Amino acid sequence: RNLIDARALQKTRQGVGIINCARGGIIDEKALHDALQDGRVSAAALDVFEVEPPAGNPLLELPNVVATPHLGASTSEAQEKVALQIAEQMSDYLVNGAVNHSLNMPSISAKEAKRMKPWIHLANHLGAFVGQMTDEPITRLEVLFDGNIAEMNTKALSSVAIAGLLKVNNPEVNMVSAEECARELGLVISNTSQTKSGVFESYLKLTVETESMSRSIVGTVFSDGKPRIIQIKGIYMDADISRYMLYSTNKDRPGIIGGMGTILGKHNVNIASFHLGRSAANEDAIALLSLDTPAGEDVLEELRNSEMFYIVRPLEFDLES
Repeated sequence: RNLIDARALQKTRQGVGIINCARGGIIDEKALHDALQDGRVSAAALDVFEVEPPAGNPLLELPNVVATPHLGASTSEAQEKVALQIAEQMSDYLVNGAVNHSLNMPSISAKEAKRMKPWIHLANHLGAFVGQMTDEPITRLEVLFDGNIAEMNTKALSSVAIAGLLKVNNPEVNMVSAEECARELGLVISNTSQTKSGVFESYLKLTVETESMSRSIVGTVFSDGKPRIIQIKGIYMDADISRYMLYSTNKDRPGIIGGMGTILGKHNVNIASFHLGRSAANEDAIALLSLDTPAGEDVLEELRNSEMFYIVRPLEFDLES
C-alpha cells in the first residue's frame, strides 16, 4: 500500500506524469493531489482508486487528471473477457478501420470506415496542402462539409484535416491528438455542414487564416474513389494528388507553360500531369504539376529567377495516409 508516497514523489523529475491502471492504493492519493497542485507531477491518468466508485475524490476536480472507469474487474473470467474485447476491437480497427468505444477520438463503424476512407485521404491531403503553402502561423481553420459528406462522421474528418495541417511542422501529430495540439497552439477550429450547394455531390473546403492573409482549397472524391483538388484560392481546376507536386502562380500570358516545361526538362524532372486554372483572361493563373521526382533547390531557384512566376512552391504528400 502507498508504494508511491510523498517521499517517492519528491524523488521524481519535475513535471513527471503518473499512470495507474493496476490497483487502487498503490499511490498515496493525498500525496499525488499535492504533487499535482505544486507541479511536481504534471498530469495523472487513473482508472483505479482507494475507494470505488471515487465519489467526491478531490483528484477528480483537478484539470490535469484524466480518470476512466475501472472496467478490468477483479475475476479471472472478467479479465479474460475484457482481453478478448480489446483484441476484437483492435482487430476491427486494423482490418476494417472501425473505431469502437474510444475515449479520445470519434467512434467510426466498419460501414462508415469503408465509405469514409477516400474522404479521409482527401482531408489529410488538403490539410497538408494548406500547411505546406502557409509560412505564417495559422490562427484559424474553417472546415466546410458540403453535400453528402455532411452526413458522414464530420468530427473524425475534421480531426484528420487538422492532423494533416499540423503534421507539416510536427510529424508526431495524428487524428487522435490533432484537436488538442491545435488548442495548445491557439488555433481556432470552425466546422460547418451544409446541403449540396454546387455542381458536385459533395466537397470538402478548408480555409486557413493568418494575421495577414486567408487561403482556401476545395477537394472532392469522384466515383473512382480518388481524391481531387477542384479549387484553389477561388480558382477552379481539376487535379489529382501525387507524392511530388509543384505549385505556382503567375500572370496569365503566353509562354508560361512552355517556359516551366523547359526549365524542368533541363534539370531532368519529368512532368506526370499539368493542371491549370485562371480567374480570367490576362489575370492571375495557377498551375499544379505532378512530378515523377521532387524538384530540387536548383530547379526552384531557376523558376523563381525567371520572373515568370509570383510563387513557386514544392509540395509532397504521403499517399499512404
